[in-house]
Amino acid sequence: MILSDADILERLEDGDLVVDPLDDPELQIQPASVDLRLGREFLEFRRTNIPCIHPNSEREVDEYVTETVVDDGDDFILHPGDFVLGTTYERVEIPADLLAHVEGRSSLGRLAVVVHATAGLCDPGYRGQITLELSNLGSAPVALTPGMRISQLTFTELKTAAERPYGSDRGSKYQDQDGPQASRIGNDHEFGGDQLDPRD
Repeated sequence: MILSDADILERLEDGDLVVDPLDDPELQIQPASVDLRLGREFLEFRRTNIPCIHPNSEREVDEYVTETVVDDGDDFILHPGDFVLGTTYERVEIPADLLAHVEGRSSLGRLAVVVHATAGLCDPGYRGQITLELSNLGSAPVALTPGMRISQLTFTELKTAAERPYGSDRGSKYQDQDGPQASRIGNDHEFGGDQLDPRD
């Protein structure tokens, strides 16, 4: 079952579902979703002459990523063909009986801006800000203003609560993230890391 606005408000009031800060519930809570705003931090991949990035090398991934923090009142310009990691302004906490889906807003989609490439889920038990995979598929640069509503979160109620929710008990590598986080795929079991959950 997908939660409606009434269901979302009830879960927020109960405190088991958290969206913080939710400064304008009247504006941000939609009929079956919650609008999330854009944070100020971005991770950009440097355009360097490299043969490839090896996913299993965290050091190598970090070498080719630079952080940009947008000053108050300024915009981040997302150019055609660009791919950057952004973050939501809000921090979320998803209870063990809900699955959250990160979706783009229609108004930005009509400007050819997408908010995720593949990472459209927040697992039951996830806590933290949400990293956004921002791309401009159009032919014109688009100004993104921190604080603007950038994405929406929908919630699906599970038939039963997850027995092993996302978190430290299963070695989930993005729990409690603050700001955009680069890939930590090098921690995955198949690359020799200590990651317990190969699906993260």
